Amino acid sequence: MPLINKARSHSAVPGHDLTRLRIALTVFFALDGFVFAGWVVRIPAIKEQTGASASALGLALLGVSAGAVITMTLTGRLCRRFGSHPVTVVCGVLLSLSVALPPLTHSAVELGAVLLLFGAAYGGINVAFNSAAVDLVTALRRPIMPSFHAAFSLGGMIGAGLGGLVAGSLSPTRHLLGLTVIGLIVTALAGRTLLRHEPPVTPDRDPSGTDGPRRLDARTRGLVTVFGLIALCTAYGEGALADWGALHLEQDLGASPGAAAVGYSCFALAMTVGRLSGTTLLERLGRTRTVVAGGTTAAAGMLLGSLAPSLWAALLGFGVAGLGLANLFPVAVERAGRLAGPSGVAIASTLGYGGMLLGPPAIGFMADWFSLPAALTSVAVLAAVAAAIGFATRRAGAG
Repeated sequence: MPLINKARSHSAVPGHDLTRLRIALTVFFALDGFVFAGWVVRIPAIKEQTGASASALGLALLGVSAGAVITMTLTGRLCRRFGSHPVTVVCGVLLSLSVALPPLTHSAVELGAVLLLFGAAYGGINVAFNSAAVDLVTALRRPIMPSFHAAFSLGGMIGAGLGGLVAGSLSPTRHLLGLTVIGLIVTALAGRTLLRHEPPVTPDRDPSGTDGPRRLDARTRGLVTVFGLIALCTAYGEGALADWGALHLEQDLGASPGAAAVGYSCFALAMTVGRLSGTTLLERLGRTRTVVAGGTTAAAGMLLGSLAPSLWAALLGFGVAGLGLANLFPVAVERAGRLAGPSGVAIASTLGYGGMLLGPPAIGFMADWFSLPAALTSVAVLAAVAAAIGFATRRAGAG
């Protein structure tokens, strides 16, 4: 399969260089999760500092989403022009710098403005390093995309855990400034590898690049959008469980706040485990079977998690759902990237991020109309839709 970025050299990249690139990209994925989780755990303290009401804070937090969505499409074009490696490094610097800004604000308006910058950097680096990862997956001829997303999940778990530990001893200003320092150091170290190496070119590629990703015509855009819908269905479930899972366990099943908090932890841990084993799964089953099996498993898990009459059954359901959803997003982004390069990654990522934004409010509205357990079954429905889409597009994008 052809690669996405232009390269100065048309020879194959040595194996040790590919290994270095894989390590560097893995570090950037982990850094992204680490920084973002570090910011999230300090939101309550930032809310108190700015004196924002719940509604004002909600509007300010939309700055992250707006910045990410606006930047994702632009980043695809930048990757095509300058290459995904330099864009990843630049976005890593911007992400590290912008995470220190929220504690410096004193109103919801100021917070929303700096979160717009933070969201832009977050969205940009997601498209850039996913585009670089698609190149590397193609060069290695191994489906290692889930391993990168596992690094993001692990980075998030470490960032959240560290944030919880230092929340009582460090102010948000010092904590997030510390994240800036760590981020800049990591970006400098890992970024050197990316900047020294061109995106890999496989030996069988035509040096003219004529066998590269398809032009984004109507048919290709349609296929990429379909893969983006798989990402949307997956991210919808992640967003819904992050915001509503604990409330369901506490409100509907009578769990204590501590036990309720375990629900999302089970889901997140299961996703991490699923992604760590994703390469092996993809090598054995292939992309289509992995998506179909994952979507079906997630649907069954969420039906159990949302409708189970006991806490332990619900926790089991959340874990099964996490395992099922784990590899759907990475596979969808990779297939979009193989079809249309960075532009494909940008479209699929934007749709996926949109699903994460859509999930929480959609669950809230449905909970008002029906009930929270009934609303959470929509996650199962969309997981089943993702499985159906994966089967229907099995012949597209090397599926």
